[in-house]
Amino acid sequence: MAALKQQLLDLLAGVDGVTAQPSPVAGGTALFCRGKEFAHFHHDHELDLRLTRKLIASLGLSHPAGSIHHPARSANSAWIEVRFHSPDDVQRAAELVRLAVAQR
Repeated sequence: MAALKQQLLDLLAGVDGVTAQPSPVAGGTALFCRGKEFAHFHHDHELDLRLTRKLIASLGLSHPAGSIHHPARSANSAWIEVRFHSPDDVQRAAELVRLAVAQR
């Protein structure tokens, strides 16, 4: 497991109700909140995260260019791919996951 993915998982270990388990849908590692999957890793530097359309818009997030997994994802989707390549990116991803949990 890549170091940044592990850092993110470590940061999320203390979030109430969140567990990391194998994804029955996407394969690999997924994040569950109270038994329901709300995020999954595409690889060691990208998390596909379910927020809300409203929250994605209010945060000014947009679907990243060059998506391999969801190249035709609608701009109105409640899901957003979050890429992380540095410790600061990992912190930002953890903040977004906490926001997603707060929406549940």
